[in-house]
This record gives sequence, structure tokens and C-alpha cells, in this order.
Amino acid sequence: MATVKENLQRAVELKYSDSPRLDLEVLLCHLLGKSRAWLYTWPEHPLDDEQQVQFERLLERRVAGEPVAHLTGSREFWSLPLKVNRATLIPRPDTEVLVETVLELCPEEQLSVLDLGTGTGAIALALASERPRWQVTAVDRMPAAVALAEENRQRLGFDNVSVLQSDWFAALPQQCFDLIVSNPPYIDTQDPHLREGDVRFEPLSALVAEEHGLADIRRIGEDAREFLSDGALLAVEHGWEQGKSVRRIFNETGYAEVETRLDYAGRERITLGRKKSTPP
Repeated sequence: MATVKENLQRAVELKYSDSPRLDLEVLLCHLLGKSRAWLYTWPEHPLDDEQQVQFERLLERRVAGEPVAHLTGSREFWSLPLKVNRATLIPRPDTEVLVETVLELCPEEQLSVLDLGTGTGAIALALASERPRWQVTAVDRMPAAVALAEENRQRLGFDNVSVLQSDWFAALPQQCFDLIVSNPPYIDTQDPHLREGDVRFEPLSALVAEEHGLADIRRIGEDAREFLSDGALLAVEHGWEQGKSVRRIFNETGYAEVETRLDYAGRERITLGRKKSTPP
């Protein structure tokens, strides 16, 4: 029987992972129901035969490139344990910058918020966890994503979030929001990275957009004006090389106070704009 330490030493088999040791720690924690601290405290603990067989299967799938989040069925985002599957994107740390930014810029008082393309519900649920007085509507056009976001909402117990199926704004009644956020598809359809790493196992519909990745951002920028209150904020995540283009889209579609915020690596990631007030 192999020990925890011996199994962790097999990280060398994960040649294409950016964090092979961490990957195996997460898999062992998931398999054994233990914390990472426990792994370091009991490195000589042996796995029983059934556990070792399960570990071998997980390792084989990870070696083939399957994301750790899909192997464990969960990913933490904003300290929230979210269920994930192949129907949606796996929440990324950079998206937490979007959450941080709107929490910084928006008051704690009661607001009406819309999360477009919610996927797992990560952004909507993170905002709801920090602002219980906000009423958050989370939409996605894919039924499987809507079901997953609703499952996460119910499991985490956020009554101030509503999950709906809608192709962007299409199924929403005419109403005005105080804040609209989105992490839309923004990868160019010809981007070679689509054939590498974890994204190979994620839905293309949540990743790619026409116009060099800008089509959905342009549509959101144009249509959001009809659903934002005067002075309300629109905030979108985008690719690190798209900041200039997204600022141009926001300026061309009539937003004020347009700016771009950086992600944790110091790259342009979040662009913001406010709806100009309607003249009396």
C-alpha cells in the first residue's frame, strides 16, 4: 500500500500542470476527506486498496489533462464551495477582481443587480454573500448552467439571488438595474490556447466570441443601456490584451467614467463604465 507521501511524489507524472504537487494534494484531500494540513501531519499514512485504486483513476484522468475541479466536482470561489461540472466554466481567481471592484465602487444599501452569463453562479453568489441587502438576478442561456447555478444557490442558502434562463437580456422584463456585471465569452475563435490545458474540457460557448473575442462584450455594452438606471455601473471581465478595445466599445456606446482595472498579475482585466444620466 502506498503512503500519502509516496502518492504525492507522483506529481512528476503531471508534466503539463502548472501546479502538479498542489493538484495531487487537492485530489488526496478530496479522496480521504482530510485537509492539506493533515496530509503534512501524516505523510506515512497508507491508503487502503480501494482508496489507492480511486487515486490511480483520478491521477490517470489528471495526467490526461482533465481539470482538478472536474475530478473533485467543486471549486472554491470567494471562499464559497461551488459545485462545478462540464456545463460551465471553472471559476478563476482573476474573476474575484470583478467582485472586489464592484464591492469597492457600489454602496451597501439595497441595490438591484444583474449577473449576465452566470455559469456556476460564482459572481452572483459572491456579491450576495457580501451584500445581503442586494437583490441579485443571475441569468444564463444554457439550461444546464442555470440548473447548476440554482443548485449552488440553494445549497449555500442565498435567498437574495434569483436564477433565470435568458440569452443575455432577451428573457428579462423591462426593468432598470443599479449594477450589471458579466464575465462573458471573450476568447478569439482562432486562439491556439483553446487546444491546451483545462479549457479543452470546458464549453466553447462560454469561452469564445466572434470579432476577435469582442462580439458579446459589444452586445452587452449596447443593450445594457436599456437596463441600467442613470449613473448605474456596468462592469465586465475581458482578456488581458483587450482593455483598449473594450474601453473604446464603452466610449462609443456612450458610457461615462470608463476605466480598466488590473488583475492579480498586473494585467488589464476589468473594464467599467457608468450610464450617462438622461437629460430632463
